[in-house]
Amino acid sequence: MKKIDLHIHTVPSISDTTFFFSLNSLKDYVEKLEIDCIAITNHNLFDKPQFEQISQELSIKVFPGIEIDLESGHILLISENDELEDFNSKCKKVTELIKTKNDWITYEQLIAIFPLLDKYLLIPHYDKKPNIKEETLKKLGDNIFAGEVTSLRKFKACIKESDKLVPVIFSDYRFTENMIVFPTRQTYVDAEESTLRAIKGCLFDKSKVFLSKEEGNDSFQATDDGVMLSTGLNVIIGERSSGKTYTLNKISHSYDNIKYLKQFSLLQNDEEKFRELVTTRHSLVSENYLKEFKDVVYDVNEIDIKANNNKIEKYIDSLKKYASENDKLDSFSKCKLYNETSFETDDLENLKKLIKATELLLENKEYKSIINKHITDQLLKSLILELIETHNETYRGNLKKNWTNDLIDRVKNDLRIRSSTTAIEDTDFAKIQMDKIKTIKFIELVRKLQHEKEIDSKEIRGFKVVARTKKYTGASQLKAKSKRQLAFTEAFNKYNDPYKFLVVLKTIGLEETEYYKYFADIEYKTLNKYGFEVSGGERSEFNLLHEISDALKHDILLIDEPESSFDNIFLKNEVNELIKEISREIPVIVVTHNSTIGASIKPDYLLYTQKIIKDENVDYKIYYGHPTSKTLKNVNGEEIQNLDILFNCLEAGQEAYYERKNRTYEILKD
Repeated sequence: MKKIDLHIHTVPSISDTTFFFSLNSLKDYVEKLEIDCIAITNHNLFDKPQFEQISQELSIKVFPGIEIDLESGHILLISENDELEDFNSKCKKVTELIKTKNDWITYEQLIAIFPLLDKYLLIPHYDKKPNIKEETLKKLGDNIFAGEVTSLRKFKACIKESDKLVPVIFSDYRFTENMIVFPTRQTYVDAEESTLRAIKGCLFDKSKVFLSKEEGNDSFQATDDGVMLSTGLNVIIGERSSGKTYTLNKISHSYDNIKYLKQFSLLQNDEEKFRELVTTRHSLVSENYLKEFKDVVYDVNEIDIKANNNKIEKYIDSLKKYASENDKLDSFSKCKLYNETSFETDDLENLKKLIKATELLLENKEYKSIINKHITDQLLKSLILELIETHNETYRGNLKKNWTNDLIDRVKNDLRIRSSTTAIEDTDFAKIQMDKIKTIKFIELVRKLQHEKEIDSKEIRGFKVVARTKKYTGASQLKAKSKRQLAFTEAFNKYNDPYKFLVVLKTIGLEETEYYKYFADIEYKTLNKYGFEVSGGERSEFNLLHEISDALKHDILLIDEPESSFDNIFLKNEVNELIKEISREIPVIVVTHNSTIGASIKPDYLLYTQKIIKDENVDYKIYYGHPTSKTLKNVNGEEIQNLDILFNCLEAGQEAYYERKNRTYEILKD
């Protein structure tokens, strides 16, 4: 069995942030994590002198490699080290082609540089950003059989699914001076020797890649000092100040995308802060519900009724004056074009949408059979051709109208400059009337929006979060919504007239993109199983359940002493069940002093932390193993009795446990 890490960076490139490589840190990493072989894979470059130095300094096998930007994704290309000069010259060609961080090479350029791809080990970013796209993987064909993933969860998913590539996890790390924590993302392969041929042979077969040396894919190394955990449910127990939280913190620093529920962080006694928290969590509901209304507000915001009324008044005044001067018209004002109106152009947006929709029907492959059952491709082609012809004809008509309008405007301007007669004001009555109708419809829409009604409801383990629309009841609510020191009194005085309210909102200092939020309030209420609003204790329970449920968006869940805030019945009936469900998907690590969680939850792995003070020196030890094992052991092979640990940490000792059981519980039972 070999422990490998084939994704290591030692030279900063245009794709990296600046870092200063430390060979000593790399040596410490290899020794501490007991790595059997590594590959140096810098972005789009290979530093031959540095590689040779690293190979000489390390006692393990070091492969030359390069991480290439290939068709918008990343791929590792790793070679044996017996043709170093040839590999170096090929990598220089890659470097020459990639000049900026946005550049990449094509598949054709790749095979021009590396014509014999089967000589190398190719590992694409698979379930890892930026991933190699499916069409590129198809071009690479049989040269691709393994793919790099970012988490234990993704690794196990790839192992289970037959159509997925063989997964590997690597550190993808940059080793710098004074590193305190080393990454624990490596892969074990069932190989007898550290050669490229042997490793490639293992990466063809999912049964030959593992997360751990002894327990396959059921456990993984959680910290760089050798602590092992289950990929399922883990419980950490220990006396006060024995290093339990320290262990959680160390695990959290070893992995990305961690969900960490710290001790007491979920207590919620302030009702207003709780409401704000719930509103923030469910903000997407508000955004989706008001999405179309937001567009309406943008549109109505462009309407100026006051300016439109002024235009009408000016038009009437100019018309009256022109009529009174009718018997005094000069030769310029008598011209036909003096008061000519412009041609109205046709709107092409609906035609464009129809063309795109027809194009989508024609090009769709997934539902082609259903589409063709109702309309043939030939009819769709005829339709799109006629739509395009109509579009082009209308477009040409618009060009002619615009050219004519431009000519009319120039002639009118010349005539009016030379004439002493009043000209009739140009007024777009169609637009003014449309603006008026839009305003009326806007007012109707806002009043319907402000009508109190339930718009969303979500069940979360016996709790229900209900979203309802309602009117704002005061300027203070509008101010609270803005979270800024703005004056809303004048605006709220116009609140019952939506258009006038919008006009005043423009003067307050809000962003235009925020206006839509102030017409109707969306209130969230959290209800218990009886339909009443939650109490202080229930708010904390809801927070815990919500945060744990949210954990599946992450790769590992850490929980520090949930019993500090909750009673045993709630922990047993709700929390334990939910934690067990989540541990089937991602690793869960729970710190506890409580037997309800520690024993009743039936973890897959048990950890015990111990603080030892000797000669004024403090030493922390971590013992781990299966809950059913008689003993737990630490990284040094020292063992401790499992039963004694459980009694002392969860039951206050064996004597106290039997006293409660025999003298208290049994008496009450009888």
